[in-house]
Amino acid sequence: MIYNDTIVALATPAGAGAIAVIRLSGQSAFSIASELFASVSNKKLVEQKTHTVHLGHIKDGNRVIDEVLATLFKNPNSYTGEDVIEFSCHGSNYIQQEIIQLCLRKGCRMATAGEFTLRAFLNGKMDLSQAEAVADLIASDSEASHQLAIQQMRGGFSSEIKKLREELLNFASLIELELDFAEEDVEFANRDDFQKLISKITLVLKRLIDSFATGNVLKNGIPVAIVGEPNVGKSTLLNALLNEERAIVSDIAGTTRDTIEDELSIGGIAFRFIDTAGIRETKDVIEGLGIKKTFEKIEQAQVVVYLFDALTVLRTSLPEGEKTVIINNEIEKIRNRFPQKQLVVIANKVDKLSEEEISSLKSQVSNLHLLSAKTGLGIEELKTTLLEFVNTGALRNNDTIITNTRHYDALLKALEEIIKVQEGIDSGLSGDLMAIDIRQALYYFGEITGEITNDDLLGNIFANFCIGK
Repeated sequence: MIYNDTIVALATPAGAGAIAVIRLSGQSAFSIASELFASVSNKKLVEQKTHTVHLGHIKDGNRVIDEVLATLFKNPNSYTGEDVIEFSCHGSNYIQQEIIQLCLRKGCRMATAGEFTLRAFLNGKMDLSQAEAVADLIASDSEASHQLAIQQMRGGFSSEIKKLREELLNFASLIELELDFAEEDVEFANRDDFQKLISKITLVLKRLIDSFATGNVLKNGIPVAIVGEPNVGKSTLLNALLNEERAIVSDIAGTTRDTIEDELSIGGIAFRFIDTAGIRETKDVIEGLGIKKTFEKIEQAQVVVYLFDALTVLRTSLPEGEKTVIINNEIEKIRNRFPQKQLVVIANKVDKLSEEEISSLKSQVSNLHLLSAKTGLGIEELKTTLLEFVNTGALRNNDTIITNTRHYDALLKALEEIIKVQEGIDSGLSGDLMAIDIRQALYYFGEITGEITNDDLLGNIFANFCIGK
């Protein structure tokens, strides 16, 4: 893939705003820009130093389109590694389109999704995993996802993989060399050192693979399903957590018939709260569908918050303790049906209970959290509890965390090949057969950083970028 043309795109979000940035990149960027930019001090853009800013006007013949700032980045000291120029213009939709259309008439081509970053990769400004981190950084909407993207963009993960690949490649070269002297029965690759390297690579790969579960959660947010019987305050709890009237609250049982979702950042971690339909026996077809969807959402959630009405439990007409037996049975049903889920049991409306009633409730239901969704009592304690479920130790320690499914898949395949190499060492396999597995492991390492790639792979990766990046 070699690009000789010059591309243009809007680098800021579409729509009207205070300013907009239009980016050009390619070997003709400066000559095209010079044709349409008139400096207020009569400077020629092509003669100016890199990383300088110039005031002037964009003109179509004698017609002035806008007063702009032109920022110059000469190759190779630019984002793409090519000549890059950015016009900061006023954010009118009309002005943006007029400047872009003028650039196209002067010889530019509209950039495709992610093409500026693709050129940065092809020109060696970053490797493939760093390029993918650019998209993650743009999409980050919490402190944790931002930190993960920054870490990957700085090349921490790439450096670790490159180092392993380089060490393995050195041994692979020695083993390949042995094949040329097969008749002389010489050994260039020290088998003890090779064994140590394979053990080290195995440990690193397993650590990176294990980090994917944490990384996926930190990147995409933690789904939390709020479940319970109708009218226990699930929607009120969602509104209290979000500090806004997100869900309709009513005294009528079964008000929530579909799931309502919204996201909240707690301690820099994104949590995706799901308010579900109340679980009960019903003949209402629509409500029944909502209850079915509730169980689907519990399947998808990582944390389940089971909410019950403490006031109803303690002041029901049922014999004393019988209602809590029913609650405990419901809790046990959820535990048995979803044993892998973290479960938080909450008694709501405790603001209306006496100290005696609260003590009685806590003695009958274990590991109970007390809360009043209406007054906000216990909301901060619930947030703290939710944070305790998240393993942020690796993030705090700046350990490498995998968040990309493509990387995860390549690491799994690389580990599979490394295990084959280990089995070959243990069984005394000949160098020529062992070399096949080593080459395959090297291939998967190279796939991560982009040292081994193809047009289809690049197309799939950069298709997910926004145009202008």
